[in-house]
Formats: sequence, C-alpha cells, structure tokens
Amino acid sequence: DTFFLTGTDEHGENIQKAAAANGKSPQEYTDEVAALFRNTWDKLGVRYDDFIRTTEERHKRVVTEVLQKVYDAGDIVFGEYSGLYCVRCERFYTEKELVDGKCPQHEIEPEQRTEANYFFRMEKHREWWRETLTANPDLIRPERYRNEVLAMLREPIGDLSISRPRSRVPWGIPLPWDPDHVAYVWFDALINYYSALVSRGTVERYWPHVQHFIAKDILKPHGLFWPIMLKAAGIPLYRHLNVHGYWLVDDRKMSKSLGNVIRPLEMVKRYGNDAFRYFLVRDMTFGLDASFSEVGIAERINSDLANDLGNLLNRTLGMLQRYRDGVVPPAHELEPIDVELRDAFTELPARMSRLFDELQFDRAVEAVMEAVRKANKYIADVRPWELAKDESLSERLDTVLNTLLEALRVASILLDPIIPSKAHELRKQLGIRNAPFDLSNAAQWGLIPVGTRTSPGEPLFPKIDLEALQREIEESRAEPEPPAEPPLAHKDPITIDDFAKVELRVVTVEKAEPHPNADKLLVLTVRMGPETRTVVSGIKAHYSPEELVGRKLVLVTNLQPAKLRGVESQGMILAAEDASGRLSLVTLDEDLPDGSEVR
Repeated sequence: DTFFLTGTDEHGENIQKAAAANGKSPQEYTDEVAALFRNTWDKLGVRYDDFIRTTEERHKRVVTEVLQKVYDAGDIVFGEYSGLYCVRCERFYTEKELVDGKCPQHEIEPEQRTEANYFFRMEKHREWWRETLTANPDLIRPERYRNEVLAMLREPIGDLSISRPRSRVPWGIPLPWDPDHVAYVWFDALINYYSALVSRGTVERYWPHVQHFIAKDILKPHGLFWPIMLKAAGIPLYRHLNVHGYWLVDDRKMSKSLGNVIRPLEMVKRYGNDAFRYFLVRDMTFGLDASFSEVGIAERINSDLANDLGNLLNRTLGMLQRYRDGVVPPAHELEPIDVELRDAFTELPARMSRLFDELQFDRAVEAVMEAVRKANKYIADVRPWELAKDESLSERLDTVLNTLLEALRVASILLDPIIPSKAHELRKQLGIRNAPFDLSNAAQWGLIPVGTRTSPGEPLFPKIDLEALQREIEESRAEPEPPAEPPLAHKDPITIDDFAKVELRVVTVEKAEPHPNADKLLVLTVRMGPETRTVVSGIKAHYSPEELVGRKLVLVTNLQPAKLRGVESQGMILAAEDASGRLSLVTLDEDLPDGSEVR
C-alpha cells in the first residue's frame, strides 16, 4: 500500500518576479508551470497518487492552521533581522555558509537586508532535535547527511524568519494573526507533505510511514526547519529523510550558464523512456553524485538491456518457436543446474525489497541483471540445441525451455517499476500480458500456464552505434562561429545645447510603495536638497520598495509633471536596460549630497 505525492511550491518573491518578467499574474504563471510539470511526469511515465499545488485552498487551509497553532504556543515572535539574503534561495545565509562570498547554490553574491518579520523560535528546540537525531541513526539517510545536520546543531541555529511584508511580497499566504505579512515560502511549502494527506483524510494511514526524497541542496530546510516545525505544531516526525546527490555533466553540476543542462524529454525522445529510466536508477548510487552522459546511456542499453535481457528473450523464444512451435511446454524433473537458476530468481524479490528499503536501488537492479546473465550462461551450459537432436531428451528440453520462460517472467515483474513499457512488452511476447503477475507472486515458480502460445516480436532494445553517437555528440558540441554583433541603433544627433537643457540631480529615496492603481509601477518620495518630490517609476518588476529606500539615484528634474494612473510624477529616475529587458538603476560611486548636479 503506497501513496506517492509530488507537486509544486508556487509562492514567494522569485515566483512574483518571474511572473512579472513574463507579463503574467503569479496565478497565471504558476498555472502554466504546474501544467508543464504534470506533462513532464506523464511523458516520463511517473505515476503519482496526488499532485499538490501550494496555491490550492486545501493547502492554504492547513498552512493557516499550523501557523496559528505554532503562534498560539508562543513559538512565533515579531522582531527585526539584518543579514545576507540570497534572492534566488529566498533565505538568509551566514558568512560561513557562503563560498567565496557567494550563495553556494546559485553562485551569486547575497545582498544585505534588514527586515522586521515574524520569527520561528527554532533555537528553543535545537537540543530536542539534536538528541532525537542522535538516538535515531537512520532518521536521515545516508549517514553523511545526518552527520551534516548534527554538525549544524552543535552551535546555536538562531531563529527563522518565517514571514515577508505583504507590501513587498504580496504573493503568499497571509499570516492568520497579521494579514500585513505573508508566510515565508519554505514554511509554507514544507507543509504540503502533510496538507495533502489532511485533505484526503489519510493522515493516520500514511503519515507514520512517510518517506521524504530530496536533493542534497535542500537538506537544511528539510533536515533542520521541517522537523522543528513539526515538533512545534505537535505533528509526529517523518519516518525517514532520504537525500540524493546531483547528476553531474563532465564532473560539473548542471547549470544554464555552462550550457550543460540535460533535458529529460529530449533523452526520452532519443533513447526511449524505459532506457532513460533504467540508466538513472542503475548508474546513481543513492546519496552520491553521479556522472551523466549519453554514451553512458547507450552503453547501458547495449550491455544490460540489449545483450543481456533482450538477448535472453530472443534466444529463448527463438528456440521455443523452433522446437515447440512457440507453445509453453511443461517442466519435468529438475536437475541441479535448473534448481540453481530457479533459486537465483525466486530469492530475488526478497533481496530486492531489502535493497530498496536500504536505498540501494542501483544494486537492486544489478541483482536482477546478474540473474539474467546467469540465465544466458545457463543456455550455454545446457545447450538446448543439442538436446533437440535427441528425441529421448524431449522432456529434458521441455524443462530447460520452461525454466528459461519462468526466469524471464520473474525478471519482467521485478524490472516493471524501472522499465514498465518494456516489461509489459516482454510479458506480451511471453503470452502472459493480461495474467495477474506482480510482486506478490514473483517468488513463485511455474506460473506460466502450459500450452500458452508466445508471440515473438521486435527486439526490446535495439543496439546503438556507439561510434556514430560519439561523432554526433562531438559535432553538436562544436562551437559555431559567434555571429557578429549588430551595430547599436542610435537616435538622431543632438547639439550640446540640447543636452544642456536636461537637468539631472542626485536624490535619495525616502519612501517607496506600490502604485495604488497599477501593478507595474512604484511611487517614490525622493529628497533633493531642501525639497522632496514624488516620482512614479515602472521598476516594480525589478526592485522591491524596501530595496530602494535610502538609495541615491539620478533624477531628471525639469520634465513637465505628468499624471500616471492618477498619481502625479515630478521627474524621471534614470536606469539602464539590456536586450533582455533587465533594468539596473543609475547610481553613484561617491556619496555626493542630495541636489548635486549631474553633467
């Protein structure tokens, strides 16, 4: 009895900015992204029981309840925090967590931020979590990640900022006791594991057995924030937190900037869904990083899937067609070599179950393929073609063929979670496509009905020409000559007298707030020496109000005032814009007085 949950977390500052950059509302944007995830899982053959979105009412309801419960218990307090904030992670970092002064995940420099927010009192529960984790060695697996969390707990962990001002980040779940603040994206998103079960009324059934599977880059939220959140909310801990590594390309983490991102659906189109899935499971040791390469996929196809599994099926059905007209014969007395092969397969289900429980997925798959190779060796040892020459050995040939067919049946069942389509096709060729074979009877032998007619078909996994593939990859990696940059488009020349008419002065932003009647505008109050002015600027998609307060900017001061959506603007802020539409405000490298003239 399993329940597989996945989904999308859709709130926060990053989503808000991405939606604005795409000219969409956050809801429109997240609707599209969630649909893309669903579509991708479908094409990869990933069958889930529930797909939860954090924008759904069923999730918001549970988040609100958990927040209120933790607040009522005195574990959420209001305060101010100043620190280094990564806008991509949407969280604060300490100096020692940075790598060369940059976010370890996104390799960008965090910005200094000071905010008045609500804080979750994590430090209060640090000792409880340290003792719990020490007493339960397999709570976080593999052990190296448990040790990482224990190392975090040796020193004070501080309290966690769990809200953002709604004036800056309106896209979130409002705090039930203070609607001017929204829940921090991690506090919101983590609760989805629980809210999905609450909404279905299956908490008691599944929560005691819950297994989280996460990438190592989000160990801290899941290994530190989440268990302490559960403790404060009075919710039992998860059963296990299982942490996997990265897929590396040329020993480097995938990155858009490096141009080495692997697109799963392209791999599926080229190699087939089942082969791609097989490679991912077989070539990664859970918890460690693994190396991804298309040559690696092709080599797995050729060796494991074509040479071993495909060859066993083709040879067995070919002999059955020649010697028994494609009909399954009965098994008679088993000889020791038959018993040895039978036992190699019938002990596999229990062995695989144990390896899966231990997260040794690669070894579980290899165990099946090891048995498949034994079956191929069995053919070479018993030499069915020699048995077929002697009529007196007819029963012996029946037994050999029946043994091989049963080996293929068991292999197809055990490989079904990895290569579902090809496992189904294998059983179809065995003539048992619609038979009730699953893990419950995989350890049983002799279940293919005598007299079943087989249906040999095309090879399950055609071999790939490795030399041709290597040439194709090298050609695709060859860097084309960069196109010549087009000349910049210039406007008509003006005289120095024309330019002298424009008055530019240094100003300091005293106040910034969203425009009451426009989604993309901010209303700034700027100080220019003895006077202040109101300026309406279309920079909301690029800068939050809090980022602007206190900054020195350059203002065009002698523009005719203009009303923008009902608010009069008394000047224009200068900013640079690149070809992608990214804005950067023009600032000063010296702290000049307000009102200083720019020329």
